[in-house]
Amino acid sequence: MLAQSVLTKDLVLIGGGHAHALVLRQWGMKPLAGARLTLINPAPTAPYSGMLPGHIAGHYTREALDIDLVKLARFAGARLVIGHATEIDPVAKTVTVEGGREIGYDVASVDIGIHAQMPDIPGFSEHACGAKPLDVYAAKWQDFLRAVAAGDAAPHVVVIGAGVAGVELALAMAHALRDHPNTKVHLIEAGDDITARAKAARAPLRAAMRDLGVALHARALVARITADHVVLADGAMLDSQFIVGTAGAFAHGWLQETALPLTPDGFIPVGQEFQVQGHDDLFAVGDCAEMLHDPRPKAGVFAVRAAPVLAHNLRAALTGGSMKPFKPQNDYLKLISMGGKRALAEKWGRAIALPGLWRWKDHIDQKFMQKFREYPAMSRGPETQEQALGGNDGDTAPLCGGCGSKVAPGSLTQALSKLDQPMPDEVLTGPGDDAAVMRVGGAVQVLTTDHLRAFTDDHGALARIAVNHAMGDIWAMGAQPKTAMLSVIMPRMSAAFQTRTMDEILAQVSAFLAEEQVALIGGHSSMGAEMTIGVSMTGLLPEGTQALTTAGAQPGDHLIMTRPIGSGTLLAGEMQGRADGRDVAQLMQSMAYSQGGEARLLQPHATAMTDVTGFGLAGHLMAICRASGVAAELDLRAVPTYPGAEVLAEAGVRSTIHDANKEAAPVNGADGSKGVLLHDPQTAGGFLAAVPERDVQAALDAFAAEGRQVFVIGQLQAGSPSILCR
Repeated sequence: MLAQSVLTKDLVLIGGGHAHALVLRQWGMKPLAGARLTLINPAPTAPYSGMLPGHIAGHYTREALDIDLVKLARFAGARLVIGHATEIDPVAKTVTVEGGREIGYDVASVDIGIHAQMPDIPGFSEHACGAKPLDVYAAKWQDFLRAVAAGDAAPHVVVIGAGVAGVELALAMAHALRDHPNTKVHLIEAGDDITARAKAARAPLRAAMRDLGVALHARALVARITADHVVLADGAMLDSQFIVGTAGAFAHGWLQETALPLTPDGFIPVGQEFQVQGHDDLFAVGDCAEMLHDPRPKAGVFAVRAAPVLAHNLRAALTGGSMKPFKPQNDYLKLISMGGKRALAEKWGRAIALPGLWRWKDHIDQKFMQKFREYPAMSRGPETQEQALGGNDGDTAPLCGGCGSKVAPGSLTQALSKLDQPMPDEVLTGPGDDAAVMRVGGAVQVLTTDHLRAFTDDHGALARIAVNHAMGDIWAMGAQPKTAMLSVIMPRMSAAFQTRTMDEILAQVSAFLAEEQVALIGGHSSMGAEMTIGVSMTGLLPEGTQALTTAGAQPGDHLIMTRPIGSGTLLAGEMQGRADGRDVAQLMQSMAYSQGGEARLLQPHATAMTDVTGFGLAGHLMAICRASGVAAELDLRAVPTYPGAEVLAEAGVRSTIHDANKEAAPVNGADGSKGVLLHDPQTAGGFLAAVPERDVQAALDAFAAEGRQVFVIGQLQAGSPSILCR
């Protein structure tokens, strides 16, 4: 048995810029034993700036220029924390993420880019956007295009700043709007002319502007911006429904609130090894950094060239190795988009526009993005050739995490059926329902325990989801959660690492429990092969009420559920690198969201209730049918699914326990990918309740009044326990 590497160092990358993306890819090719890698980024994707003008013009979809950080993190063996960094403390060596979460580091690097907001112009913040961050600008542009197509907005655009970026974007937006009548694209420049680096580039760019009807306003200053006009300093008014600023590269304001050394303009000063002044364990790269030894323009090409040096120096900082200096090139080739599929090449003061340049630029951009679309298969070491009989059932897929790793329902049922033990009078219900119920003095207590095998390397997020998952059992029984005990198994790590990891876990657990006024009263921790988080909980039933169980449903009751299905398939797809990162990020956010409110709205109306977890919607519905002696009819079209789950199911992605779930709870008439998902194991799944027909509308109205989602998916009927889809 191979010895497990002991974790000793935390490397934290703040921001998913181009340099960090390349470092992550290189790390996946050659990870460092004993180091844990974390990426913090506001979104699950990061746009590639080189293809932005093409996207704005309509040549590329948004997906084409987005680096999927979820897939990249999986390949790199990194945890991805989605959220804005709001503080870096170089003394305590912590990064704070929005919401107050603190993440410790031994070595960290910052690659958060810049913004082009212009708050000094009255009305800019309310009515305009900067060209950076790119993802914000691109999303607002697509919204604007939809509004123009619907006739809700006039095709009037103003670009502030006629540098190369401003000209590129003005041409791209004019091209995208070229078929709309009355299109107006204005380009405002404080100087005498467009400000291309090479004077030779100005003539072909001006010609392209004339061809697409882009009007240049030179020697002009913006006085203020309104909802439909840009007012210039000379009093001229330009019609505008979409305004974008490109005249400047500004550092993110939150850096000013940190103890980091900064230049007068707010950028992070670094030396030739990218180390921040005065902090050898902190690095910065890309547009947010200022290379004091050799200042350069804010351009993505430098970040790409810097990546190999940064990767080497981060590894050196973690291992005590020697650093490499970064020596940027004196000049670089700039390929400028010209609206349509045309491009201009500029370097060494010369410029040329040829028909084939767009294809060349597209080839370069696609070659870069291909690095993040397909990852090389990494060797997992030699496999044992000899195997005991029955040891290979044909399932070679990796074991899922979360509820996808549960023991098969048939195996569990067989084991439980062999139990023959007397129950004390205080025990009202034993094994078989969501939780056990017992009488303690004059109170009725509900008890449950659950644990999750890690499906994400973000142990803070896993902890929050594990608590939510366990709490679902208490809510499903109609009780109010009161206490929790935590059980944590961590991979092998140093004592300092244990403390840092446990701090993160306890912070997230405590925050979630505080939201529900539940006390953490103890627990247990140990080290093992992998991260596993378990939670034991108690709850109290309101005085004079009985526990909601899977029994009690009646023919005619409607079936109501509160959350989509498909989490097991999405998590399995993410493990295989086949799920869309945006879908995974949305799922993770949903699983971490408390359902206490939904439970409280359902409890007054439900005759039977359960939470949909490891045995899937069909398995938990069958539990109600068997306990209540009824049959179920599902409206398959009404069953909600998480975005991306049906596509993955159609492609053959299955969670580990799927087939066993299907065998334990067969469904007649369940066709297609949605029928497959009826057996998908859910982690922190929604509630499934049987509600009398007379109460259904009242329940729906209660959910609507609080803005919560709820779905009516079928009805119960008289008959032997069974499930039919229609």
